[in-house]
Amino acid sequence: MPVPLHQAKAGLFRMLGHPVRVRVLELLQGGPLPVRDLLTRIDVEPAALSQQLAVLRRSGIVTATREGSTVVYALAAGDVAPLMRAARRILAGIASAPPPQRPTRASAATAVREG
Repeated sequence: MPVPLHQAKAGLFRMLGHPVRVRVLELLQGGPLPVRDLLTRIDVEPAALSQQLAVLRRSGIVTATREGSTVVYALAAGDVAPLMRAARRILAGIASAPPPQRPTRASAATAVREG
C-alpha cells in the first residue's frame, strides 16, 4: 500500500531537520561537489558529514558518484533548489514581520460582544 502524501511530506521535512543536511543541500544548489569541498565549507567532523550524507543518499534527495578516489555529490531532483529558496523566502518574511500582538482584555471583550 502506498504511503499517504501527508506522511511522505512529513518524512521529507524530518529529513530536512538537521542543519548539516540543509547546508549540504544549499551548497549543492551551485552544482555537484566532492566531499572534500563540502568539508571545507561546513564546520563539521568528517564522520558527522559522512553520516548526514548517508541520510540524504538514502532519502534519494542527493546522488553520489565516484570519480577515481573522489566521491561527488549532486542534487538528485530539480525541485530541491526551489524548495530551499522558498524556505529562505518564508524565513525572511517571518524575520521581517512585526511580532503578533496579543489581544488585551478590553479588545477580547469587544470581540466577544461584536461576534
